[in-house]
Amino acid sequence: MKIVALAGGVGGAKLAHGLAQILPPEDLTVIVNTGDDFEHLGMYICPDLDTVCYTLAGLANPETGWGRVNETWNTIANIEKLGGPAWFRLGDQDIATHLERTRRMKEGQSLSQTTKDFCGAWGIKQTVLPMSDSPVRTIVDTDEGELAFQEYFVHRHCEPRVKGFRFDGVQVAESAIGAREAIDSAQAIVICPSNPWVSVDPILRVIKKINKPVVAVSPIIGGQTVKGPAAKMYSELGIEPSALAVAEHYGNLLNGFVLDNVDKNLSDKIEARTLVTNTLMNNFSDRARLATDVLNFIRSL
Repeated sequence: MKIVALAGGVGGAKLAHGLAQILPPEDLTVIVNTGDDFEHLGMYICPDLDTVCYTLAGLANPETGWGRVNETWNTIANIEKLGGPAWFRLGDQDIATHLERTRRMKEGQSLSQTTKDFCGAWGIKQTVLPMSDSPVRTIVDTDEGELAFQEYFVHRHCEPRVKGFRFDGVQVAESAIGAREAIDSAQAIVICPSNPWVSVDPILRVIKKINKPVVAVSPIIGGQTVKGPAAKMYSELGIEPSALAVAEHYGNLLNGFVLDNVDKNLSDKIEARTLVTNTLMNNFSDRARLATDVLNFIRSL
C-alpha cells in the first residue's frame, strides 16, 4: 500500500516513523511542512524537516523529540557568551546540518535535493520531501501584532494571544518535485497528528488538490495536545479544543478520522468514518501499533 504522509513537528515525525516501521521504504513518502523555516545566525533552518529526518534516521533526541541525540551545546553557549541571539537553541551536531544545507542552497541546490542527499547520508530509505522548494513563511497574527512563527513559538513561548495566521508566499509556491507524483500514485493520504493550523494547513495550501482517500489522526486528546500549542490556538480563536474541532477543521477533505479512546464519545458527531484507538505514542512500539491501526483502517474504507 503506497502512502503519502503529511507531517510537521514531533507528533507528525513519530507517526511517520511508525509508518516507516510497517511499510516497505518505496511505499512511503513523507511531505513535510516548511512554513516554519527561517534564517537565523546566517543559516537556513528547517525545524520540521529536520525533526522528521532525525526521527526516521534514529538520530532524534528521545527526551525532546526534536534535535539530535547525544548533543553538545558548545557553539550556542559561546554565542550567548559573546552576546549573540541564543533563544533558538541549536546543538553542535544540528548546526552542522544547517551549515551544510545553507552552503548547498547558496550554490544553487534546491531544498528537495539537499534533503534527498541528507537522507542518503543518514540512511533514510523512505522519500522525504519539503512541501515546496519555494519559501512559504507562517506569520502569526497576535494581540501584540504579527510575528514570524519562530518568534512566536520559540522566542515568545507561544505567550501572545493568537488571532489568525497568514502564509506568505503560498499563493505562488508550487509543491516540490515528486510530491504531486507521489500523491497521484498513493492509495491514501495520512495527515499525521500535527498542528492543523501551522503544520498541516501550509502543506494543504501548497498541494491544493488531493484526489485520494484522506485519513487524519487527531493531535488533540481529551481537549489537550500532547506537545505544542494547537489546543491553545483553538481556544484563543474561540473554538473549543477537541478531536471534533480537528475533524471539523479538515471538513469534507476527510474520508476517515482517527481519535483517541478518551474521546470515543465524540465519534458519532464526526461526519467522516472514525477509528477509536490509543493514539498516544510513548515509544517505538506505540508508533508501529498506531501506524498499523491507521493502515488497517484505510483498508476498511
